[in-house]
Amino acid sequence: MLEHGGRLQRAARQHGIDPSAWLDLSTGISPFAWPVPPVPPAAWQRLPEDDDGLEAIACRYYGAPRVLPVAGSQAAIQALPRLRGPSRVGVILPGYAEHAHAWRQAGHEVERLPAPRLLEDAARFDVIVLIHPNNPGGERFGREALLALHARLAGRGGWLVVDEAFMDATPGHSLCADSDREGLVVLRSVGKFFGLAGARAGFACASPALLAPLRERLGPWTLTGPGRYVLARALADVDWQSRAREWLVAQGERLEACLHAHGLDDGGGTAFFQWRRHPRASALHEALARRAVLTRLFDADEAGADSLRLGLPADAAGLERLDRALSDALREVAP
Repeated sequence: MLEHGGRLQRAARQHGIDPSAWLDLSTGISPFAWPVPPVPPAAWQRLPEDDDGLEAIACRYYGAPRVLPVAGSQAAIQALPRLRGPSRVGVILPGYAEHAHAWRQAGHEVERLPAPRLLEDAARFDVIVLIHPNNPGGERFGREALLALHARLAGRGGWLVVDEAFMDATPGHSLCADSDREGLVVLRSVGKFFGLAGARAGFACASPALLAPLRERLGPWTLTGPGRYVLARALADVDWQSRAREWLVAQGERLEACLHAHGLDDGGGTAFFQWRRHPRASALHEALARRAVLTRLFDADEAGADSLRLGLPADAAGLERLDRALSDALREVAP
């Protein structure tokens, strides 16, 4: 299995620091979480029902003609490669490594390329997988350019898969409204924006011709009853969503400014996280961990360069703590 952020318990054991003492910035999950209400007992006692209105609510939220609830976008990432015969697949680098891993595991020929080369060489591929905005690099793509890329791929029976796990802060750039086009698949995650990663919930947006076999492969009850109850209410809470977007943008700018003040400028990011290349990224990751600040370390094979991703501190105190930790850690690892 591939490495992921969020391994707080492991870091706590490794460094002998109680989990409650850590500033965990190792994921891109928003700390401004939707307030989960009490869940009715019936949601636990009955099997989940797929005619409870969740899909209609999700279609309104995403602006998508059709959606399929999935157990986190990870479930769709693993299943989609099994719905095609052997293909040449181009995957963005740096990018969430599970995409390339899943296509390789299914027997496809996979090449990971930086975004400019991937788009320039699109004619060589049957399937192109993009993350928009990218994780961890933060790259963004024009909507019309993506639709033109899709048209070229679909014209020869290909697919464009767009992972929009971090799109919720900027929904106007989403391709969900166009996802009924054959060969276009848009994946959305509930965990990042709503701070509900533990629910393991997401949605695949695509045409009926693609959603039907995906549904068959995933089987029944992809989401739990309590999960469906919570999601229906979170996706419909427009006032909270507006406040969350404002908070994410503002806190993301504060994090970016903090990193800039320490000379950490080589990289990119989104409203949810910042990613920085550093020649001693591994040593910096460890130095921060000794100060109970957990980041996500990427090596060159994963991301094209040794680098760190830092999620958002939850408040001003967390940002001040990061600022102090960076000052000490950068002095410690300086050549």
